[in-house]
Amino acid sequence: MLNRIKKFFSNVSQDSLSKNLGKLSLVSLSDKDARANFANNAGARWFKAGADTSDGSGCLAVQKIKNNRVFLPEIRPGYSIEQSWKLFAIGSCFARGVEKALMANGFDVLSAANDFDEFELASPDVTPLGFTNKYTTCSILNELRWSLVPNAAFPRDSIVAVNDGLYIDPHTNPALKLADLPTTLYRREKIFTVNRRIKDCQLVVLTLGLVECWYDTLSSVYLNITPTPDMFSLYPNRYNLHVLGYEENMKNMNEIYEILQKYGHPNLHIIVTVSPVPLLATFTDRDVVVANTFSKSVLRVVAEEWAAGKANVNYFPSYEMVMNSQREVTWADDLRHVQGEVVQSIMGLLKKSYIK
Repeated sequence: MLNRIKKFFSNVSQDSLSKNLGKLSLVSLSDKDARANFANNAGARWFKAGADTSDGSGCLAVQKIKNNRVFLPEIRPGYSIEQSWKLFAIGSCFARGVEKALMANGFDVLSAANDFDEFELASPDVTPLGFTNKYTTCSILNELRWSLVPNAAFPRDSIVAVNDGLYIDPHTNPALKLADLPTTLYRREKIFTVNRRIKDCQLVVLTLGLVECWYDTLSSVYLNITPTPDMFSLYPNRYNLHVLGYEENMKNMNEIYEILQKYGHPNLHIIVTVSPVPLLATFTDRDVVVANTFSKSVLRVVAEEWAAGKANVNYFPSYEMVMNSQREVTWADDLRHVQGEVVQSIMGLLKKSYIK
């Protein structure tokens, strides 16, 4: 980013500097428009001297955060959602909560397909659709490319044999019981079949999860999961860890947009969110809390900038709602999984803001 800014300034004359400076800004407003925003936005202030900070009905951020169980930000949606629309959610585990809540509100959510009911879960404790989780922008892009783009070949050699004739599809989350190769490939085709239904959906919800990715050097593809202990031991030196920065994630998101625009519904709308669920662990040398902060910060910036300027894309602040709600209400004991009340509040605000 710094090199881009330096290059910009070296190529701009002093006379035209002020004219072109706005090109470096995500938002550039006149003083009139900026002041109008401030005057008309009920959620513009964090704190104001003399305000009653114990008033939970106030619009100041300090009032809403201190006194409400769940933080509810001001929302100005760029479009409306119709109850008749078909929906598709793809992304990290938070997307499963989105699916569940939207189905409870009567929406036809095609990503939560009963085609998967025949799949055998690894244990009764796992989330039934958890194997569809896509944790990185690489994994979301891969699935959409393989499912929608003609002649985009799935790398079958990335599916690897482990012990006792069983195989792992590293582009799914390990919530399914391991199976033989024909069964593993059959599941993969079923996943493609369901993913192709995104073409029938007027609304796609993308949930961005993390930036630590594992790269398969043999198949030249990013995986969706951390390689299992068996994969590390049976295939030493095959997998490399990559921590993706802003530019790589933005490139992936732009490709995702191009695919959805070209092969998706003609009346396509997208909501992008950042999952509040933190990293379970990091493979870098940093504290996991520090690594998680970097991960969420990168994805939050990418989501905002990616949505900017696209009339059919909105950023929805579920991340902010979770992070600014009361901890005992928000988090399970592991401080990773978001509890039902908060998820329902998020979906309630989405419904109130978008559905007409």
